[in-house]
Amino acid sequence: MAPSDDDPFAGPSEDEVVHLSTDEQLRAINNVVRHRILGILRDGPATITQLAQKLDLAKGSSSYHVRLLERAGLVEVVSTRKVRGVNERYYARTSRGISLPDPAPGEPDIVMRHAVADLEAAPPGPRLVRLQHVRIGESAYEEFARRLVALTEELRAAADPDEPTANLAIAFYRPQEPK
Repeated sequence: MAPSDDDPFAGPSEDEVVHLSTDEQLRAINNVVRHRILGILRDGPATITQLAQKLDLAKGSSSYHVRLLERAGLVEVVSTRKVRGVNERYYARTSRGISLPDPAPGEPDIVMRHAVADLEAAPPGPRLVRLQHVRIGESAYEEFARRLVALTEELRAAADPDEPTANLAIAFYRPQEPK
């Protein structure tokens, strides 16, 4: 779904979003390591070596994942510099946001699968995980959706690049009613 001014789930503007549609793009995003690489690049450009160190990966593995992301159009080389006779490439995301097609019925939601993997891999410490079931009308649903979007924008505005990362995963939806 493309963001718009009246969309309660709007995120980055349309020109800041890459829409994934090809099999190559969907395969590239359907991997938790590549998801984490994109997360690191959210903070700014990085080299293969820097990504490997941050993710505790072999440099070859990091290079493999970045190449797949690059072929899918999700990252690009933004600068190079010569280090000990070798050209070091700095990679960055090609967009602020990524739009995925809705999963087919019965298929997993890639974004939520990655969020759960990140939550499971997080070190012990303060966290808030909550599941709330509630029956509400359409106007209340739309109002809560609007407020959740506002809260995520407030959180984004409070970001400080010198502080540790905190993740927020929201899934606000109408489940399929039991038959």
